[in-house]
Amino acid sequence: MNSVLQLKGQFDYQANPNKPGPKNLPVRAEVNVEHLKRLKEQLERVLLKWQRDTRLGGALVSVHYKDVVAKSNRIGALLANKSHSPNDSIRGAKFETIDEKQKHVFTHFVALAILENSIKKLDSSIRILENDYHGKITHDDIALINDNPEKYAYAYLIAKTVFIQVLIDAYFVERFDVDECQPKELVDKSIVTLYGTGIKTSDLLRKLGVTILASEVELLNENTVRLSPDKMQQLFDTAPYLIAMQVKDLTEIPPLDLSEEDDDDVAKIPAPTNEPIVGVIDTPFYKDVYFGEWVEYVHKIDKDIPYDIGDCKHGTAVSSIIVDGPSINPNLDDGCGHFRVRHFGVATGGRFSSFTILKKIREIVSQNIDIKVWNLSLGSVLQIEDNFISPEAAELDRIQSEYDVIFVVAGTNKPLEWKGGIMKIGAPADSLNSLIVNSVDFDNKPATYHRVGPVLSFFHKPDVSYYGGDGRNRIRVCTPYGEGFSAGTSIAAPWITRKVAYLVYNMGLSREVAKALIIDSAAGWDRKDDRTHSIGYGVVPIRIENIIKSADDEIRFIMTGSTDSYETYTYRIPVPLSNDKYPFFARATLAYFSSVSRDQGVDYTETEMDIHFGRVKERKNGRIGIDSINNNHQGDDGRHGLYEGAARELYRKWDNIKHISETIKKGARPRIKYGSGSWGLSIKTKERLKSTRDHSMPFGVVVTLKEMNGVNRIDDFIKQCIFKGWIVNRIDVDNRVDVYNKAEEEIKFE
Repeated sequence: MNSVLQLKGQFDYQANPNKPGPKNLPVRAEVNVEHLKRLKEQLERVLLKWQRDTRLGGALVSVHYKDVVAKSNRIGALLANKSHSPNDSIRGAKFETIDEKQKHVFTHFVALAILENSIKKLDSSIRILENDYHGKITHDDIALINDNPEKYAYAYLIAKTVFIQVLIDAYFVERFDVDECQPKELVDKSIVTLYGTGIKTSDLLRKLGVTILASEVELLNENTVRLSPDKMQQLFDTAPYLIAMQVKDLTEIPPLDLSEEDDDDVAKIPAPTNEPIVGVIDTPFYKDVYFGEWVEYVHKIDKDIPYDIGDCKHGTAVSSIIVDGPSINPNLDDGCGHFRVRHFGVATGGRFSSFTILKKIREIVSQNIDIKVWNLSLGSVLQIEDNFISPEAAELDRIQSEYDVIFVVAGTNKPLEWKGGIMKIGAPADSLNSLIVNSVDFDNKPATYHRVGPVLSFFHKPDVSYYGGDGRNRIRVCTPYGEGFSAGTSIAAPWITRKVAYLVYNMGLSREVAKALIIDSAAGWDRKDDRTHSIGYGVVPIRIENIIKSADDEIRFIMTGSTDSYETYTYRIPVPLSNDKYPFFARATLAYFSSVSRDQGVDYTETEMDIHFGRVKERKNGRIGIDSINNNHQGDDGRHGLYEGAARELYRKWDNIKHISETIKKGARPRIKYGSGSWGLSIKTKERLKSTRDHSMPFGVVVTLKEMNGVNRIDDFIKQCIFKGWIVNRIDVDNRVDVYNKAEEEIKFE
């Protein structure tokens, strides 16, 4: 097998060369005066409501669009505050489905004066359409205005650019409204997120008549609070329009699907030395087990909450796999060795408060910065929501963005009593930055207890699958009572945690590259879109060599970088030639850890990285570009008619995992060479809430090239890379482990 190669060298950077032209409607589009009048009447009703109800000191208004809209097609003149973009006033986003068509809805919070000004803009635009355009204006009409600005005769009424932007806004907007949250069952405490109004949450609740003492306000963040059922009812009765999201503050660990047997033969394990430490957040750990010396246990459960040995089953079983899984399951020997565990007990084996756990997880990670890889196999029996990320997942995503760590999270199990057919995954398995693991049986079929994605109607979750036991074929674990045989996603996740820990600690790879390698190895060459969202990108190979090595006819290399400009690129990848052509199939996987904003609802990820990989080609205008293997033309010169929905579906726009791959076909012909014969990689970055990032964001890319005729060309590739100025390192297992061991040696001074 060939070693995976690490290419180190200088990336190039450039700002976005595409400058927007004059604003206009889409070609062949039109706006009629009747639609403008409807929008004006709707805003007038919204204004009247908030003139009567002044408790918020402003107006909440929901903008219902005709489709899923790109950032560039959100309103730009209506609800605008002078030079500030209307994007600044967005407080939430969701999808609504009408006649099987998905549409965007954005909720804004604006001053009443902005509403009044927007009504005036619509009124002026109505007058112009009635006076000069017979009540209907087209793309061609606006083009004439742009070409002959001196002939625009209504500057005294409304500026030309504002008039055109109002028409564009109206084209994409279906209606304005004040949306109200529909109450859910109010039995347990709720974690509720309010739309941001600039008013302190405790003051706002009292202002709305929700009687609560300042000492009773339990905040997760600025706008998210935990409320009892009676306080929640008061909020629904007085201000249902203020509620952005509501979930039950309840997580319940389903009983571990476990059969236990008397075990007279105690398993044996050597004493720990300098093995890497993995973090586990779970139920308590029972220390009197054969591998107890390998686990440092930290009790994080309130001292007033009783627990017994039975509450330790789940956590002990999970840690047994991370420490010594291959020894007790030889058929799943991954070659990763042993790991030490720092185990944090945060919940007993039953119901517990999500709100409390969230605060504990942040505290734990912040106080244990030496741990980079974490396992979390706790999950909710409740299904995720369609229009917003769970508070648990959002907190995990923020923690990973802030602390340079990675969480491996179980995909949650379908309860035994579930009779409803397909069941969506539960929190926190909707975490986008985490690596979410579902279970399969030993035939690589989804386990009987599996639950499904997607997340926010779009994001692929789970990410991957692994063997978690099913039917008679269970996974052997250690419990407080001895040997046990178990099944579940909480049993599958620790196996992936082991692999991620090996890549990060033993191999010294970044979490971005580790995540990309895991996903790339699961996808392979035969991946088909998992439309059922049951197994993610595929089943991860058992042996670690199949992740950090490739077949003899393959070249696999990794590259890392950071986004310091709009485009981060290189045109210097020397793919070997044969008879002046490229005899390779190609695939690539990109991973990055996006900043997120739960307040933005379905528009949750703040950063978009778009990957282009393929042959470098000179375009008709003389510029150099990349002929990407997936025909991705986003960001290329010229107009490329691609709607937002299609960009998300085809190119995973706004997803923080991008996997592009060619299909291996018999009789495929080698590709022709363009120009000098280089290949290129380009990462184009966009921000959702602002124009640029205030700091760079790391990314990891894994590229695999498969020779069409089975020839091993890796040595030729290495030589050409060195000639092109790359530093090439072989990811050699033995050398990397030796380096790790040397680095962890304790130095004794004489």
